[in-house]
Amino acid sequence: MARRITLKDVASRAGVSESAASFALNGRPGVSDATRARVLEVAEALEWRPNHAARTLSGAGTSTIGLVIARGTQEIGSESFFLRLLAGIQDELSPRHYGLLLQIVASLDEEVATYRGWSTAARVDGVLVVDLHTDDPRPAALEQLDLPAVLVGVADPEHRRPAVTIDDGAAMERVVAHLIDTGHRHVVHLCGDLTARHVAARAAAFRGAAEGAGVVAEVVDTGFAPAVAARAVAASCEGEQRPDAYVFDNEVLALAGMHSLTQAGLRVPDDACVVVWEDSPVARAIDPALTALDRDPFTLGAHAARRLLEVLAGADGDVEEPLPSLVVRQSTRCARTVPA
Repeated sequence: MARRITLKDVASRAGVSESAASFALNGRPGVSDATRARVLEVAEALEWRPNHAARTLSGAGTSTIGLVIARGTQEIGSESFFLRLLAGIQDELSPRHYGLLLQIVASLDEEVATYRGWSTAARVDGVLVVDLHTDDPRPAALEQLDLPAVLVGVADPEHRRPAVTIDDGAAMERVVAHLIDTGHRHVVHLCGDLTARHVAARAAAFRGAAEGAGVVAEVVDTGFAPAVAARAVAASCEGEQRPDAYVFDNEVLALAGMHSLTQAGLRVPDDACVVVWEDSPVARAIDPALTALDRDPFTLGAHAARRLLEVLAGADGDVEEPLPSLVVRQSTRCARTVPA
């Protein structure tokens, strides 16, 4: 059998010390970009792979990070957000020879139990946490387990954990401002689970921005269920005061809602305008193409994974993502003429 390529082999070929090679391969600070690139190139050429068993026994770590998603499998499979998020995470981890351990569970309690099992078995070096909720048990549990973590999307002021954040409130204000500027006076936000902090922040900003401008605003919690969104839009079309614009939290809800508008004999954007919270290939390909926030889950996943690796190397604090721009397309280019 061929001898296993070791860290010492990589360091020797690259002309650096073993500690410098380790820093380079694990994405840790302490080496120059040129040195890191040279070490990674040598490791790839030698087909070096970390010895996970030896690293765990020596306390050096597992070269694996964990992600638990507490949502239904059908919900995850129906939208592109999580697929693109996972792709971004893996794109950041692969060059550093880190793996991703993914678990899908039905509840936050099951997620906490998964963290406990991983911590006991030393399965992961740290975890990424998504969909932070009100009264969320996960930050306290991770603190108790002393398991490194990075929160994705929002920070938790009570239990200080590093986070990669996005100002969802400011992003929603940008959406509402566009709808107001294009003449809309009755807007509806069809959102996900309002117990999630990022969803609640969007809904609060939606109401505040619209009502502050004298615009009628409604928020409907669809729980990311397209059938619920379709029924909500259909019901809104039956009233005398029909909405003239809809904001959907993802493209799946938007497609369901637009189907209901079509069934009611209404056209987008002539009779009602549509905005989707995150841009996607679906938003660009549908006719009419959908106005959308330029939020990139791939980049968010990559940045979150990078921040967790930095935390494992001793970093602390939050990182804020740039405020997403609004990409205006055909679905909001027109507005019904309404009385002033």
